[in-house]
Amino acid sequence: MNNVFVYCEVEGTVVAEVSQELLTKGRKLANQLDVELHAVVAGTGIKNKVEEQILPYGVDKLFVFDAEKLFPYTSAPHTDILVNLFKEEKPQICLMGATVIGRDLGPRVSSSLTSGLTADCTELEIGDYDDKKSGAHYDSLLYQIRPAFGGNIVATIVNPDHRPQMATVRSGVMQKAVYEGEAKGEVVYPDVAKYVPEIDYVVKVIDRHVEAAKHNLKGAPIVVAGGYGVGSKEAFELLFQLAKELHGEVGASRAAVDAGFCDNDRQIGQTGVTVHPKVYIACGISGQIQHIAGMQDSGIIISVNNDPDAPINKIADYVIVGTVEDVVPKLIKYYKENSK
Repeated sequence: MNNVFVYCEVEGTVVAEVSQELLTKGRKLANQLDVELHAVVAGTGIKNKVEEQILPYGVDKLFVFDAEKLFPYTSAPHTDILVNLFKEEKPQICLMGATVIGRDLGPRVSSSLTSGLTADCTELEIGDYDDKKSGAHYDSLLYQIRPAFGGNIVATIVNPDHRPQMATVRSGVMQKAVYEGEAKGEVVYPDVAKYVPEIDYVVKVIDRHVEAAKHNLKGAPIVVAGGYGVGSKEAFELLFQLAKELHGEVGASRAAVDAGFCDNDRQIGQTGVTVHPKVYIACGISGQIQHIAGMQDSGIIISVNNDPDAPINKIADYVIVGTVEDVVPKLIKYYKENSK
């Protein structure tokens, strides 16, 4: 009882990467609380196909719900699986990805259990809380940390009285790692009919169209990102040329995407993707907190900006003062001449 749960998404029989990232974080939280890490996954034909994608991340107990109508995802059956399972298991924490599925499922489960939910968390920690109004003291609550008011402040949200404490996290915010300690690794296959009434299957997915990603921005070791200061969509082509020479990917700030300089699937930041490259080259990016939230954990940050006082320069390891049109062509020329 009172363990940490992670809901694992699947596409067919492949577990989503964000779920593995949350399993890694969930294991750390469970260790701090001295409880077990449990995971739940639901789909069709997943038995004996998802266990090895989940258990290595330190899972003590895995609930595998396998039935013909559980994939593709529909709201009602997955909601009832979690609601009924949580009524039995009474977890203190539940984590899920801030994906299309997680953003649909999380609010439904939290509403059914009257537990509350914090969306799009960027950090999760364990800490104590003193309620100044009632004078009550709470031990070991989940600190659900996320940007608020357009990213101008960072809010820490706690849920003292209702369980489970629920949070969603976007892909890439946490980093996945196989657990090096020991975990029980127990797997159970519950009777789906016990948890899901037949009426839940009233909605049927007639057709699905899934497109492969056009790029690997999140996993790229080098990211060349452009902001509004790049100036135009045509000028962004310089960034693509530089990224090609470096075998990296191109990203953009929200301001650049809103201006039409770059496609929105390349947006980095609070409302885009989170990246952890070894090298991050920020070109013409001012460095507002919303953007920094998506790239601040980069190994080396290089800023190319004609404003020496730009906010991003404060977190950059190297600053090149100059315009993008002056600096980037020189970088391209240098790498063409010196790369093998």
